[in-house]
Amino acid sequence: MGDPRGIGPEITAAVLPCAAAHTTVIGPGNLIASLQADRHVDLGPWDGGGEEPLRHAGLFTVRAVERAVELWKAGEVDAIVTAPGEKRAMHAAGYRFPGHTELLRDLTGAKRVAMMLASDRLRVVLVTTHLALREALSILTRERIEDVAATTREGLRAWFGIAEPRIALCALNPHAGEDGLFGYEEERTLAPAARAAGLIGPLPADTVFVRALKGEFDAVLAPYHDVGMTALKVASFGHGVNVTLGLPVPRTAPDHGTALDIAGKGLADHSSMRHAVETAAAIVRRRLTGS
Repeated sequence: MGDPRGIGPEITAAVLPCAAAHTTVIGPGNLIASLQADRHVDLGPWDGGGEEPLRHAGLFTVRAVERAVELWKAGEVDAIVTAPGEKRAMHAAGYRFPGHTELLRDLTGAKRVAMMLASDRLRVVLVTTHLALREALSILTRERIEDVAATTREGLRAWFGIAEPRIALCALNPHAGEDGLFGYEEERTLAPAARAAGLIGPLPADTVFVRALKGEFDAVLAPYHDVGMTALKVASFGHGVNVTLGLPVPRTAPDHGTALDIAGKGLADHSSMRHAVETAAAIVRRRLTGS
């Protein structure tokens, strides 16, 4: 259910009547009790006692994910869908992960993971995720791009049934650097990585996503968080799904945050959460049937 202070519990409840799979819900007991009685609910008692609310919320968010991974390891679930968690709360609880992606990587023992935002119009994979822009640029190396490209290609083949993925690399600088006039990263880092990884590009950010929307590419690798997230959300907000590529278990999530300002007011749109459940179920079916 994600952060219990946010819209996670209500969007989870909203998708259960039309869920595309048998669902196991992990959440606070008082919220679970409001769900349909005939649903399969798995929850161990845990209420955090009298802990400070921010830390309490962070502890619950992480422990719920830990419980979900335990269920997967026990063979009781085939996929994990996470409602939004707040990174500030997770940090307050002592978990210094940038987000769910890195947390799940460590919990499952995955060697490398990548954060994909996907809709029926566009797929974007982030080469760097939740980092200050200055820090993100400092770790944007050829090796990192090649690793994310390999993870993306494997995920598109195994989870999305695309035999020969067409993957473009979004440039970092305006006009893809324009032969060094606006920066040398394309020439020195991005272009060699693209050649080594079999990517198309680097292509300017102001056109690569337009070309992808027209069907020219199966996915675009974005060098930093906001350039990729902005493109996806402008194209498909409310219909996008966060997919963690590289994990041994399919994991999806909605394309938005906790929305603390509207939680409990009946204003939350559960569309993205529904798409997240549907996407997880589709990946599992594809893995089971091989098609």
